[in-house]
Amino acid sequence: MAQELLILPVVVPIVFWAAYHYHKDRHLPEPAGNLVLSFVLGLVAAAISKGMYLSLEPFGLRLDAVALAGENSLALLAYAVFAIGPIEELAKMLPFLVVVLRFKAFDEPLDGIVYASFIALGYAAVENYYYLEFLTAFESAARGFAGPVIHILFASIWAHWITSAHLAGRPWWGPALLGFLLAAFLHGLYDFMVLLEPVTALPIAAAMIAGIWIWRLRLMHRLHEDAVRETDGN
Repeated sequence: MAQELLILPVVVPIVFWAAYHYHKDRHLPEPAGNLVLSFVLGLVAAAISKGMYLSLEPFGLRLDAVALAGENSLALLAYAVFAIGPIEELAKMLPFLVVVLRFKAFDEPLDGIVYASFIALGYAAVENYYYLEFLTAFESAARGFAGPVIHILFASIWAHWITSAHLAGRPWWGPALLGFLLAAFLHGLYDFMVLLEPVTALPIAAAMIAGIWIWRLRLMHRLHEDAVRETDGN
């Protein structure tokens, strides 16, 4: 029982954010099986991410970000922007491109954000589970709710761009690349600020996350309203 309680900081936030996104997609909800599969793809993405980090070792490029924060801020910035951000966003985006775009139920603009969010939840679950042994109960609970939000927000950037092109019948490679580059840069910049000097940088990082959250919230509301009008019009 004690061991089961220890993973609550991982499980409870995942259930909460999964329910939140399922509610947001209430007009034309996605099949539960697709959502579960997307979550599993997030677990796969975490494994892909680990493999990419390990691939840096032979080149001497797999670094300790926490150590860099206290030793060399420029090296930390480079590592965050050119390694952490790209690796983690690419790992989440690959299953989206290979599997999710082929779902028959993938038929409205909001679907991309919903599916990408479930992939992000799977990724965050693995990441939060890994950090359990290094954090206090309070820190684990805080990270449990915050970690998924970070991955969800950055994944929503490339997911929206890809989905818009895909459903319009346009090539999605260009939007995927641009969305990936933007998400990876913002992700890396966020990690840099959080790791470098938390006391002074956290407000800036929080403002960035709040801005992306507001953009995403408004976007999801607009896409939902568009879907309702389109359905009513038919």
